[in-house]
Amino acid sequence: MNSFNALKKIYSRRAEIKNLPHIKVAVVGDTATQFLAMAIYGTGVERGFDIELFEAEYNQVERQFLDKASDLYRFDADYIVVFQSTHKLLTRYGKCGDADRLRLADERLDFVRTICETTDAKIIYCNYPEIDDAVFGNFANQVEFSFLYQLRKLNYKLMEVARECPNLYICDLATIQNKLGRDAVFQPSIYVSTEMVLSIEALPWVASRILDIICALKGKIKKCLVLDLDNTLWGGVIGDDGIENIQIGHGLGIGKAFSEFQLWIKKLKERGVILAVCSKNTESVAKEPFVKHPDMILKLDDIAVFVANWENKADNIRRIQQILNIGFDSMVFLDDNPFERNMVRANIPDIVVPELPEDPGEYLEHLYGLNLFETVSYSAADSERTRQYQVEARRVSERMSFANEDEFLASLEMVSDIQAFTPFNIPRVAQLSQRSNQFNLRTVRYTEGDIERMGKDPERYAPFTFTLADKFGDNGLICVVILEKDNRAKTLFIDTWFMSCRVLKRGMERFTLNVLVRYARENGFKKIIGEYIPTVKNKMVEDHYAQLGFVKLPEMEKNLYMLDVDSYIDKTCYILSK
Repeated sequence: MNSFNALKKIYSRRAEIKNLPHIKVAVVGDTATQFLAMAIYGTGVERGFDIELFEAEYNQVERQFLDKASDLYRFDADYIVVFQSTHKLLTRYGKCGDADRLRLADERLDFVRTICETTDAKIIYCNYPEIDDAVFGNFANQVEFSFLYQLRKLNYKLMEVARECPNLYICDLATIQNKLGRDAVFQPSIYVSTEMVLSIEALPWVASRILDIICALKGKIKKCLVLDLDNTLWGGVIGDDGIENIQIGHGLGIGKAFSEFQLWIKKLKERGVILAVCSKNTESVAKEPFVKHPDMILKLDDIAVFVANWENKADNIRRIQQILNIGFDSMVFLDDNPFERNMVRANIPDIVVPELPEDPGEYLEHLYGLNLFETVSYSAADSERTRQYQVEARRVSERMSFANEDEFLASLEMVSDIQAFTPFNIPRVAQLSQRSNQFNLRTVRYTEGDIERMGKDPERYAPFTFTLADKFGDNGLICVVILEKDNRAKTLFIDTWFMSCRVLKRGMERFTLNVLVRYARENGFKKIIGEYIPTVKNKMVEDHYAQLGFVKLPEMEKNLYMLDVDSYIDKTCYILSK
């Protein structure tokens, strides 16, 4: 993480920043936020964004949100960072009577709900680092109108409000203070003279957490954790020490550190992060602890792709990437060996390779601080992701035995279930919207609230979701198309078309188009218009519409393509409708 001075230097060179994706970020706060805004800008550039910043006037949060003619609304931000400090809250508390003190948390929560309703922007609301005013001492935990009680209630209830409001995301300042310590986050002498609540040391941490959320909303997330084995998942070298002598277990000593490390990795897998192994080892020896060691938390079923041989790790990681069909920039590689880390960094610059501490007991705290696996969505389907990728690895292996692609596809016995948006699939649709980068024609990101709204507007939108199953297993929901209707022009516009890359080259694109054309004919539409908006990640679909038979329209600024419905002939594919 860069220092604030380094981020400030990036900010000073903002006129030179070119050719990065442009986003608009507003910062509103009740204390001095100019340095925070600088840190957000600098961190944004580091993450690949050119940020256009708006910093509201000092201590004007309520006016900016409640006045529709305010500078905030004129700026029309994509993301609004709201920083209402614990210190201002304490001042407000001090001026209240007991009855108002009882409502302190609820009053703040009502305001948060209000601001979420006033704007379509994504609101990143900073929660409240704790201050104990020491009026009641420990007894404050039992006095409802005490400041500490109300503060803790506020932070807890904020999480519930974030579940209610689809455009609200919490930047967890309380966790940052727990990590750095209160004395490092807040410096009284600076506060009384400048109204700056956050220390210079804390600013890069806060900016990093804010950008973590923005990156996740923009689809920049880590999907896969690639793991070394010896001295990374367990202590010792399995090939030399033998299964009985590797260090792992819940007793005292270094084995405990490896067990807790594995527990954390297991939770990541259950959340939907893909696990892979990349080890210099004989495969049968490397797998032995997963099968036979009683203290192993991780099992072979937790690993989507297992690569153990004596080849260099960069080539093996490329092999893993090809099987999973994800970008290197969505992968994290953990290895205790500095040589291996540097070799992988040099050969695969896009992959994230954290420096691990020498002491395995410090692995977890170090990785907690990096917050590598930020997400803005979760669905029940996430827990199935490892199994789906294991099945995909078997598909890749079987493909090698067929002389041609058509024979292989016909052998798969593929079936797709086509549905509109439902309460059951909306979380997965939103998640795919956030995650899909390569096969995403317009790269428009939608939240669960957005998806639900479009699903309830059949006069304007026709949504489609597609699953895909074959003889190897069920891939689940893998493709989404949202058509926007123009009834007067008898035209359908493809607002959204994204698909999971793990089902590429199976004819799903042709099957999907056949379904869309069938819908168009049944409902009297004569044309389907598609648009390709290029990004750094989606070049693979640059020719998508042309390959499907669409004709490029002579637009100067847009990549628009048109398909004549009446002249369309269904394309051959090997997928049946369920």
